Amino acid sequence: MTPPSTPTTGQNPVTVRVFTQRFSSTPRGARLARRLVLHQLDAWGVPHGSEASDTAALLVAELAANAVTHGRVPGRDFEVTVKLLGRTVRIEVSDTRGELRPPAPDTPRPALGPLAETGRGLLLVEALADRWEVLDRPPVGKTVAAELNLRR
Repeated sequence: MTPPSTPTTGQNPVTVRVFTQRFSSTPRGARLARRLVLHQLDAWGVPHGSEASDTAALLVAELAANAVTHGRVPGRDFEVTVKLLGRTVRIEVSDTRGELRPPAPDTPRPALGPLAETGRGLLLVEALADRWEVLDRPPVGKTVAAELNLRR
């Protein structure tokens, strides 16, 4: 029998695991975020080097780099939360620059020239994530969240 405090879906208990950490808004903080998230996913059973781990690494790297580059406020950190929700990994990266918001998913973007050095980050997120969204983060800031379905 399942304990009353464990939510269930059919016969399988729903497992929710959460990792949250703040990082300095620097390139070093973004690298550390990626490494710690991969370590945590490995501890949760998403092994290093697997397709899911590699995709999560790219998502964290891009979202953290965006937070450091476009969401940086001097003296303020950015925050990464990773949730393992059954067979879905949700990656949330929050910063304190709420006025600079990325375009919403499926928003048409201007074409980039072949030598453009920026502007492709969210195209990667859109291509790699199964879902992504931009959320307000009261009292200040925004969160960009990406979800990745784990394959069996």
